[in-house]
Amino acid sequence: MKFVTFQKKDGALRAGWIENDHFVVDMHEASNGVLPKDMLSFLENHSFFMKYLSGEQKTLSANKGVYLLKEVELKAPLPNPKSFRDFYAFEEHVKTARENRGLDMIPEWYEIPVFYFSNHLAFKGPNESITRPKNCEWLDYELEIACVIGKEGKDIKAEHADQHIFGYCILNDWSARDLQRKEMKVGLGPAKGKDFATSIGPFIVTKDEMEEYRVENGYDLNMRAKVNGVLLSEGNLKEIYYSFGEMIEQASKGVTLYPGEMIGSGTVGSGCILELGTDVHRWLVPGDEVELEITALGKLINTIISE
Repeated sequence: MKFVTFQKKDGALRAGWIENDHFVVDMHEASNGVLPKDMLSFLENHSFFMKYLSGEQKTLSANKGVYLLKEVELKAPLPNPKSFRDFYAFEEHVKTARENRGLDMIPEWYEIPVFYFSNHLAFKGPNESITRPKNCEWLDYELEIACVIGKEGKDIKAEHADQHIFGYCILNDWSARDLQRKEMKVGLGPAKGKDFATSIGPFIVTKDEMEEYRVENGYDLNMRAKVNGVLLSEGNLKEIYYSFGEMIEQASKGVTLYPGEMIGSGTVGSGCILELGTDVHRWLVPGDEVELEITALGKLINTIISE
């Protein structure tokens, strides 16, 4: 299933799913109140709710709560994740980004998957504008995939991590590179270079729909990024060095992961201007349209505006 959060014409914000590519179902309205109004509440008890949706006991009212997709506004499918950890899991991205800064590859990167926490209250959805931060001249996109945690767990082993994943979506980890470069010289971060916006969407695809793409280290998913219609970045999730299972194992060591938390893959190789270099493309400016597209996960489009 493809789960979404959307805004109706009356302004109400509701959670639901895509039906036949052209309709969206308000899960609360269609189930006569059995299912919740928001995605986080659904995730917190999704085992029960998914059984309800797949079981014979479900009672969805015919045509009730069903809207034309073109008549609603899609928002971030999970507007308020409980937390957001972003990893650094693609070797090509790490190597190239460091080389462009005159730095060698660090051997510790091969020992553990590392992550940072970003602002889980600054999530944006498809077609939402992204405000370039004040004093930022080096605005960048990052082409990533996120997984959404659906089952609580602590000290989760990589080989068991899949049962804790609810689904996947496209993620754009917007980066103010000039702010980031300065703050990271202090030895902490990234923080202010990242916390102004993170985009996800257009929907969360449940992991059962991903099985046809499964390969040894995850999934065979083509990943592409365009700026103003020009293809700049192209990679594949199967090129990832650390699997989502390994990321979840690291994140859950001594820590409980809860439904509604989100984990990012980090940037795919060539998946940002920092890697490509400004001789290939300048930094992003107001008016630019950035489009990320990933096999099975759809397209995520945002436009840059000034503060």
